[in-house]
Amino acid sequence: MKQIAIFAKKIVKSDFLVLQELLQRVEQYGYKAILEKELALQLHNKFQWPLTSPTFESYLDLQEGFDLLISVGGDGTFLKAVSFIRDSKVPILGINIGRLGFLSNLSKNQIDQTLERFASGAYEFQKRSLLRVHTENGIFGDQNFALNELTLQKKDTSTMIKVHTFLDDKFLNTYWADGLIVGTPTGSTAYSLSCGGPIITPGCQVHILTPIAPHNLNVRPVVVPDHLPITLEVEGRDRSYLLTLDGHSRQIKQGEKVTITKAEFMINVVKFEDNNFLDTIRNKMLWGSDTRNEI
Repeated sequence: MKQIAIFAKKIVKSDFLVLQELLQRVEQYGYKAILEKELALQLHNKFQWPLTSPTFESYLDLQEGFDLLISVGGDGTFLKAVSFIRDSKVPILGINIGRLGFLSNLSKNQIDQTLERFASGAYEFQKRSLLRVHTENGIFGDQNFALNELTLQKKDTSTMIKVHTFLDDKFLNTYWADGLIVGTPTGSTAYSLSCGGPIITPGCQVHILTPIAPHNLNVRPVVVPDHLPITLEVEGRDRSYLLTLDGHSRQIKQGEKVTITKAEFMINVVKFEDNNFLDTIRNKMLWGSDTRNEI
C-alpha cells in the first residue's frame, strides 16, 4: 500500500478545512494517509476526528514504506518535519498555510494539482544539505543536525560576546557581536538573510558565517566550502550561552568547543517544473515589483 505521512503543528478551524481536503485528495490518488500522532490527537480533541487510523511518532516509523511526507504549515513546521525524515530518503514537500514560506512554498489552493503531479511522477528531487554539530557533552543527542542554521549567541541583553572561529583548524576571526550564525544554502533565506547574509541557491556546497550585530562594521558574512569543519569557541562575561539548531536551543558553557560539519545525508525536496527556487525568491522578495503607486 502506498503511504503518505502528514505532519502539521497547531491547527485552527481554517487549517482543518485544508487538512480535510488534503486527506481526501491523498485517498483519491491511491495513497493511505498516515498522520503524526500528536496531530491526530489534536484533530480528535478539537474536531472529533476518529482515532482509528495508524499514526507515526518518530523517525523510526518512517524508515520504510512511505512515498512522501507532506508538511502543512509554514517554514517552522517544515523544519520540524525534517526531524522525522533524517536519512530515510523519504521525499518531502510543504503546503503553506503560514506566511512567507521559502520552504513550504506550495499554496493550499494547489493541493489537487500537487498530488496529481506527484502521483503521475511529474516532479524532481532538489537535494538539500544539512549541517551537523558536535559538542563535548553531546547536548543535542542524536538530533544534532539542522537544515537551516546553527547560531551561537548570548542569552540576554548583556554585553556582546567574542566568538573565536576556526576553519579546518586554521584561525579565521574573532567575532565581537551578539552571536554568530553558521548557515546552509537553505538557511541563507532565514536568520542569516535578516542579518545581512547572502542568498545562496540550493546545490551550492558551502556554509555561510554571518555575524549577528557585529561591533566592527567591516566584518562581513563569509562563504566557505562545506567540506571544511568549522570550530567555534565563545568568550564573554557570562558562564553559559545559547546554542541553537533550527530553533531548538541548549545552553553551552564558556570555553566549550563547538564543531560544525556537513551532515553525511541530504534530504529530497519535491519540486515541480513551474515551482523553482528562483521563482520563489523573486516572488517572496518582490524583486522587480514597482509598489510606489500601491495604497
